[in-house]
Amino acid sequence: MNNRKPKLAMYWAASCGGCEISLANIHEVILELDEHFDFFFCPCLLDTKKADIDALPDGAISVTLFNGALRTEENKEMAQLLRRKSQLFIAFGSCAAGGGIPALANHHGTQHLMDTVFQNAPCLDNPEGTTPQPVSRVADGELHLPLLLPCVLSAKDAVKVDYTMPGCPPEPEQIVALIRHLAAALPLPSVENLPVCTERAVCDQCTREKKNLPAPCLQRPSVGVPEPGWCLLEQGYPCLGSATRAGCNALCPAVNMHCTGCYGAIDLTSDPGAAALAAMAAVIRPAIAGQDEAAIHSNITTAMNGLPDPLGSFYRYSLANAVTAVCKREASQ
Repeated sequence: MNNRKPKLAMYWAASCGGCEISLANIHEVILELDEHFDFFFCPCLLDTKKADIDALPDGAISVTLFNGALRTEENKEMAQLLRRKSQLFIAFGSCAAGGGIPALANHHGTQHLMDTVFQNAPCLDNPEGTTPQPVSRVADGELHLPLLLPCVLSAKDAVKVDYTMPGCPPEPEQIVALIRHLAAALPLPSVENLPVCTERAVCDQCTREKKNLPAPCLQRPSVGVPEPGWCLLEQGYPCLGSATRAGCNALCPAVNMHCTGCYGAIDLTSDPGAAALAAMAAVIRPAIAGQDEAAIHSNITTAMNGLPDPLGSFYRYSLANAVTAVCKREASQ
């Protein structure tokens, strides 16, 4: 007997698996998912094969939750296949939306990545300088590995995305809302209408108080313990809450961890890194009054030492959306 429930797929591209864990964290609502959908494809949970997807008519899958960035040709091929087979294609989580952590490799390129991992890692024992090859011959035949794309892409760089779920990973409350909307055959809500997700900043959900006191320098979270209840940025911790879309109920600042920007830019047409940098420049004020040029330069340098990786701090989840158009065009062809 054919299963007449609409099919739901979930795919794991270049990501950590946290999105699958977040789906599991909807707890008993997973039974509602099973009631309303045929959970047809999820490589880390089910044994459905790519050939089973190929055999489906186009549009046979009702919804695909695609998580992870596009790092390899296989990731891109699966995104295109699932796009063709799906009525709704949802970029699920920060990596699919903006490249996430994998996209930080775009700053140096694939050769630097390969050299670092397989040639120059401090713990490496590889005297012959062996690196993975697209085809390797072994006793039992040939092993094939997918090629790396020239740079990491977000899902929208390769396929049409119908909807984006923000977060690293998306919050279970938002997943529940999405499932119930889909099960009821309702139009997808705008992101700001999902539970606890708005078009305002994380700062609007943060309970920490702003005292309008400048910080003399930036500092890494590992070097101290923030004062309870006081704005982390004003204490010198590089919090991106003012430049990041709300939706998490400011969970990280609540446990003394600065916001790292996983829900993405408030305004999708803006540059989240530039907005965060402007906020930090407004609150970090090293002592420079009455000093000569050399002392001013030294104080500013010292003040910024608490931010040793500006690119990774400001674009931790969104660098795939900030790489050059040439790189993205070459990788998406």
